[in-house]
Amino acid sequence: MEVLRRSSVFAAEVMEVFDRSPTDKELVSQAKALCRDYINSRLIQAGVSWSKPEYNAPVPGGKLAEVSTILLRLGDELEYIRPNVYRNIARQLNISLHSETVVSDAFLAVAAQIFTAGITWGKVVSLYAVAAGLAVDCVRHAQPAMVHTIVDCLGEFVRKTLVTWLKRRGGWADITKCVVNSDPSLRSHWLVAAVCSFGHFLKAIFFVLLPER
Repeated sequence: MEVLRRSSVFAAEVMEVFDRSPTDKELVSQAKALCRDYINSRLIQAGVSWSKPEYNAPVPGGKLAEVSTILLRLGDELEYIRPNVYRNIARQLNISLHSETVVSDAFLAVAAQIFTAGITWGKVVSLYAVAAGLAVDCVRHAQPAMVHTIVDCLGEFVRKTLVTWLKRRGGWADITKCVVNSDPSLRSHWLVAAVCSFGHFLKAIFFVLLPER
């Protein structure tokens, strides 16, 4: 699947921007690259097989790889605490996976609700977990092309909603501060932020299921 393939040239370009203040476009490109890595990890974890194994491209090297590793680590913790929240997303939202518009609208509705009360890294990780859960559903229901749609939707949401917040924090590398094992207060902060994200995600499901949708 082409959405999961990245050239070494693109990976090098994405990594290079960590050495300076990233532009809006670069932050969005990084967001999408991280999303592909997250989705690819969850597809492998779910045991979803591919007709062309080479599409399971490894994560980029350097600082972007570190960010991706931490994002996945936090996602593991989030999904471990509430495993049912981030599985069977399509069924929870009661949507068809055969329409790009339906999938896009549903994902963006959930994303908007997650961040209704503000932005935290816990909610950002929650957003990626939702994207990956929905992508797994799409592949399992023979709609692998929808993965590209989900990645693009996440990128567009980051552009409109998260870029300013990310720039204030110096970019995606700020997420590394969530996993300082020697400081219990930081772990506590992460768990509080994560639990907060659960409530917004469940609220999002309620709104998506309203009759007028």
